[in-house]
Amino acid sequence: MAQTQTRRHKALRAELPGRFGRTAAEDLETRIDELLAEVLEDAPLTAAQLLPLDEEDEDRRVVVTGMGVVSPFGTGIAPFWEGLTSGRSAITRITHFDPSGYPCQLAGQVPGFAPQQFMDARDARRMARASQLAVAAARMAVAAAGLRIDPGASEEIGTLIGCGTSSMPDVEQAVKTMLQRGGMKLNPFFIPAALPHMPASQVAIQLGLRGHTSAISTACAAGTQAIGEAAEVIKRGDAEIMLAGGAEAPITELSLGAFCVMRALSTRSNELPARASRPFDARRDGFVPGEGAGVLVLERLSNARRRGAAILAEVAGYATSCDAYHVTAPDPAGHGAARAMRLALQRARLDPQQVDYINAHATSTPAGDLAETRAIKQVFCEYAYSVPISANKSMIGHLTGAAGAVEAVATVLALQHGCIPPTINQEEPDPECDLDYVPNQARDAELQSAISNSFAFGGVNAVLVFRKR
Repeated sequence: MAQTQTRRHKALRAELPGRFGRTAAEDLETRIDELLAEVLEDAPLTAAQLLPLDEEDEDRRVVVTGMGVVSPFGTGIAPFWEGLTSGRSAITRITHFDPSGYPCQLAGQVPGFAPQQFMDARDARRMARASQLAVAAARMAVAAAGLRIDPGASEEIGTLIGCGTSSMPDVEQAVKTMLQRGGMKLNPFFIPAALPHMPASQVAIQLGLRGHTSAISTACAAGTQAIGEAAEVIKRGDAEIMLAGGAEAPITELSLGAFCVMRALSTRSNELPARASRPFDARRDGFVPGEGAGVLVLERLSNARRRGAAILAEVAGYATSCDAYHVTAPDPAGHGAARAMRLALQRARLDPQQVDYINAHATSTPAGDLAETRAIKQVFCEYAYSVPISANKSMIGHLTGAAGAVEAVATVLALQHGCIPPTINQEEPDPECDLDYVPNQARDAELQSAISNSFAFGGVNAVLVFRKR
């Protein structure tokens, strides 16, 4: 009887898009259990029961087989993970230029980055810093995946890198040159350096990848959307392997000044940089900018098994939505963020109570952290008070276009190691942000599945679900 019922549920589920249309089918995902129960006059099955995981085609499952990261903790996975789990802040006073004239003088800067370790010095000079960071992270990810890029098979390998602005340093320098010396003195490589898809293209050029190559430029959600969309590229058969992630290098006077006049940045802790970024704390007063890159090797499960690759995690679900509310402020109620979380979990065939960890977007802004807390409560209900939530940005700052990718790396590492990085600077509880934010110390935990949130200017919401393999 149970087998017959499951088959009937699966058959009806397959008919829904045809009956109601492709667009409506997405909304029906949120009501699918009730609809099926009504049709069958039977007890509803959960989304996880509708299509058991072991029955899904391996060719439509996407896994992570390698990761690379360049962060304010340094270059590589080891310093990144050690820094996060030790609860140490990587926020420092800005050294790229003299920030004395600005109300925020802090950033998460990559220390000692040497691009010539990852590419020809001549090529590096012609690249924007964001592209250099992306290439470095991609090379480390490929090495970690044990991936040999055969020129004959490179058409099956693509890249999708998210980036907010690509080359703020080059834009700033071009403006100075234009004003001081005129347009004919501009760097001839300025335009290609400044294009937002260039980190993706430079990764493809440097590694010889001839497959699908594209970019996403949705500010703080770009890295997360790049990973989610890259998984979709694989699922629809356009690639076997994708290098996906995000890169950003926004630490310039132009960027700092622009964010300062928006009143988006933390200004209270210039003398104590390590205490500036404090997501969910009652004294949070804005984000701290940062730079870096994160790249994941995504691979069709069948391909990964065929080549004997180590599987770090599965990209089990992905969804995106829009608040349609304001150009910079989030929807205070968190409805758009909640919808993205719900859809991502449904596509992962997970109930909210099966999530073991939430890597929060949590930028340390008063409005953003509260909206995310409200969104989590909408999705997880009473379980919201039990599920561990933490914010990497409390230690590394906000890497904007790279944030989601770097935090995806952290989420996979948490699943691998059974350890949740803390949210540091939890000193004064906010009565409205009253969930378990893993305060100040890392926590060991049995983790099977986790979600990573990213929310951007313009109301863009993106959520990834990772499952331990």
